[in-house]
Amino acid sequence: MDMDVLLGLQWGDEGKGKIVDVLSPGYNIIARFQGGPNAGHSLEFGDFKHVLHSIPSGIFRENTINVIGNGVVLDPVIFMEEILKIRDISPESLKHLYLSRKVHLILPTHKILDAASESAKGKTKIGSTLKGIGPTYMDKTGRNGLRIGDVLEDNFLERYNFLKEKHLHLLKQYDFEFDIIEQEKEWFKGIETIKQFKTIDGAYFINNALKEDEKVLAEGAQGTLLDIEFGSYPFVTSSNTVSAGANIGLGVPPGKTGEVIGIFKSYCTRVGSGPFPTELFDADGKYLQDKGHEFGATTGRERRCGWMDMPLLKYSVMINGVTKLIMTKADVLSGLKKFKVATAYKINDKVTTEVPFEINDNLEPVYKEFAGWDEDITNVKSFEKLPEELKTYIKFVEEETGVPVWIVSVGPDRDETIVRAG
Repeated sequence: MDMDVLLGLQWGDEGKGKIVDVLSPGYNIIARFQGGPNAGHSLEFGDFKHVLHSIPSGIFRENTINVIGNGVVLDPVIFMEEILKIRDISPESLKHLYLSRKVHLILPTHKILDAASESAKGKTKIGSTLKGIGPTYMDKTGRNGLRIGDVLEDNFLERYNFLKEKHLHLLKQYDFEFDIIEQEKEWFKGIETIKQFKTIDGAYFINNALKEDEKVLAEGAQGTLLDIEFGSYPFVTSSNTVSAGANIGLGVPPGKTGEVIGIFKSYCTRVGSGPFPTELFDADGKYLQDKGHEFGATTGRERRCGWMDMPLLKYSVMINGVTKLIMTKADVLSGLKKFKVATAYKINDKVTTEVPFEINDNLEPVYKEFAGWDEDITNVKSFEKLPEELKTYIKFVEEETGVPVWIVSVGPDRDETIVRAG
């Protein structure tokens, strides 16, 4: 059996949590493969609403094992808070949560370093979520990090203090006030919470499951355009958010990758700083923001909104080897008399469909206009009953990308999802 991969094709916030929840009954294992608690995967069914940060989005599905893979960086405090909330809602769900021993831990000083560094950048800040993600990955690549597997070692406290002192020395270069005492108290409580869960060698666990023909879905966080290699650098995250990151983040060879399922919104959003060619500053942008409830699930920050960017979508499809597409928030376009899609860029009087090395003010999107529709589609249950205007848009996406749109999400609830045959 091969491992399927599900990931975002834009700047994150594409609706991965909902889709993983919808697809989970078809899988034995859901495994997060990268990122940290800057992720906010929202789940809704009935009157229930929940946001996950580090825990995979199949956690509320009975008999589905959920794995936090080695490519993830984990904040013990946020993990503890997640666990307490899930215990209040569905304690049985936590029986099937496993943690890879190679997951790196976010220390309190990682978060302080993140905040101090971002503050010092002033106008050049990258829009960090201040969760300590970047400094933790820096220690990982610098071979200084602490991992879950270290927690039970006799010298864990000694290693923790060594890394903390290194961070405190680095913080002397910043004019930044902080108090670590209370943060440390909560952090060590979080460490005790981690000790309550089953830890595994993730690579052996996942590969053995595949040998036994169990179905595995790798769940990505953030989005392709935030990838450290292929995103809008330097306004990116610190991990590989692309499909190849699933192989590294879970220890599965590339030849064992099955379907690559790419999720995109019917329009574009972005949180924080960084280039955004199709960003809207008019009434249409406000409409998308309000109707789409475009506020970060983790940070609460307003999401910048704009039209779909086809060159960027095709770029993401190419890099990831996407085999199936999922369109989310199609319902948000309802009520617009017309909407647009960028099909190319005009740069210094030359038109191109390729994404340039650097996106700057010299770039002007070339738009194609589509007719909108008025009807509410949140209760539509079949593709055939969708408005013709939306079906025309979907067909255009399929023709441009060469990939079928397999699922259309028409609302936030798990039931507001149309799965097409094939």
